[in-house]
Amino acid sequence: MITELGTILGVWAHPDDEAYLSGGLMALARDAGSRVVCVTATRGELGTPDPDAWPPRRLAEERTGELARCLEILGVTEHHWLGYRDGGCPDVALSEAVARLCELIDEVRPDTVLTFGADGITGHPDHQTISAWTTKAFDRAATPGARLLYAALSEPRMRRWKSLGDSLGIYLPGYPVITPADRLAVDVELDEHTANRKVRALAAQTTQTAGLIAALGVGRYTAWVGAESFATA
Repeated sequence: MITELGTILGVWAHPDDEAYLSGGLMALARDAGSRVVCVTATRGELGTPDPDAWPPRRLAEERTGELARCLEILGVTEHHWLGYRDGGCPDVALSEAVARLCELIDEVRPDTVLTFGADGITGHPDHQTISAWTTKAFDRAATPGARLLYAALSEPRMRRWKSLGDSLGIYLPGYPVITPADRLAVDVELDEHTANRKVRALAAQTTQTAGLIAALGVGRYTAWVGAESFATA
């Protein structure tokens, strides 16, 4: 199934989006010899509850290194930054962002593009904006037969983990949007080796994950991130 995805282009908003939503798929694809290219719109410089300890410039530098280490663990060697401001994606001119993604699509010629759906998973405006950019660029530049897949939260999985998601405050009011299992184009329960590798990749993004992994314990955290789902756009 993984090899059927062909060359994969993932387009995400912040460092760690790619690993949480597609880390296992990327690792499996690379192991199978497929090309995987990752695009990140911002350096996530606002992603901290303690901006005094982590002012934006310092956090951006740290997260840049963290993402490099994360992708190395997953075997992904091709990465592009768009260089936009964390929290500022909705303010970017649509034509500019779409043109840049069209250039990348022309360059990579992906068989499969992975990104957020219109809901943005958590409701984050940056996530939702990335979905809009990528969808327009895909429609304009993708080759015939290519697939656009949106990250999705499956109904069975959300039933299992609803209380944890609620306690962590991950989702904005009105979210998440749940996708019935029969509407998923990709629904992967990661094998033990791949799940552990994904957790190592996420743990490399220490500023974002260290506290959560410590709070949940490695076993529970691994189970929580051990599945990935996508729906056809």
